[in-house]
Amino acid sequence: MSSERRNRTPGFATRAIHHGYDPASALGALTAPIYMTSTYAFESAEEGGALFRGEKSGYVYGRTRNPTQALLEDRLAILEGGEAALAVASGMGAISATLWTLLSAGDEAVVDETLYGNTYALFTKGLTRFGVTVRVVDFTDPGALAAALTSRTKLVYFETPANPNLRVIDMAAVSAAAHRVGAKAIVDNTFCSPALQRPIEHGVDLVIHSATKFLGGHGDLLAGALIGPKDIVTQVRMHGLRYLTGATISPLTAFLVLRGLKTLELRMERHSTSAHALARHLEGHRRVRWVAYPWLQSFPQAAVARRQMSAGGGLLSFELDGGIATGMRFMNALELVTRAVSLGDAETLVQHPASMTHAQYTAEERAAHGISDGLIRMSVGLENLPDIQDDVEQALEAAYA
Repeated sequence: MSSERRNRTPGFATRAIHHGYDPASALGALTAPIYMTSTYAFESAEEGGALFRGEKSGYVYGRTRNPTQALLEDRLAILEGGEAALAVASGMGAISATLWTLLSAGDEAVVDETLYGNTYALFTKGLTRFGVTVRVVDFTDPGALAAALTSRTKLVYFETPANPNLRVIDMAAVSAAAHRVGAKAIVDNTFCSPALQRPIEHGVDLVIHSATKFLGGHGDLLAGALIGPKDIVTQVRMHGLRYLTGATISPLTAFLVLRGLKTLELRMERHSTSAHALARHLEGHRRVRWVAYPWLQSFPQAAVARRQMSAGGGLLSFELDGGIATGMRFMNALELVTRAVSLGDAETLVQHPASMTHAQYTAEERAAHGISDGLIRMSVGLENLPDIQDDVEQALEAAYA
């Protein structure tokens, strides 16, 4: 093997499968063990003291770290291109642990107008109770964002693509604006995963995931993750996780996410290919008012999407003629596609944001932020594309029968 090949950085899937684990370290076990323990023994009282003081690395108690969790964190960090990662019990656990660590009374946060409903509630109804000022603006409008930032702004927070209408935000532009006032840029990368988009490469400071979704990939776990600079991730572990939220990931869940990472690149290719084909099919349908999918030429932020993403992802949104009543008839007529609020599973899932995931928004807020009452969000799964298309087509016919 030439030195050039030996020095080449391993590919994404190779890192997702092999990074950080040597079977020789665990009696030759090809799959890394699950460490089902809450407590760790010390060789001596002096060693225990050094561990508690942070003078020695190791494990103390399962609430803050576990060896199975540590392997998952190492892989998430290298896949996202960050220095360190923290895996926790849910996506909301990752968000809340981060925000409670970085924000204090008197600080300001600026958030995009389109966020997952519970994230929006945490900012606008949760943090504001404790003296944090939260401003909601349109991050696709550079002027509005710049006007909202002040010297007291500690962080800006956004999703791209955003839930549920798939708005794409220019990560480099938002990060640069945040950095000009000394603020951190935080992005939720759940919809893309690092297989399709790596925000740190575009200037973002911290990346959040609901690992429940594409990272896990099978709808059988709840988990979340934070990736970024080692010093910040350590702060969140020792404060946001250890005593502010206690949102500890279980060793078994960490193992399941590790398993999901091994097929992430393949799954995201399939999700993206099928979702793009279905989006093109719906865009040409006479009963569909509009379709939002980042890889469509008609998508408002298509140029930004293609600059930041390597494929369009597995999510699409659309609205049918007839509004919410027709949309409900369409959803109820589906036979293969499952009515459920999550995403990133092997199964194709469909939901109605206004009454489900984004019910935390008022009707006025939904209207102002581009979440119409008739909006339908679909997470395209891993079934054969003709079967998904046939089910969607028959449901469209039934909706207008």
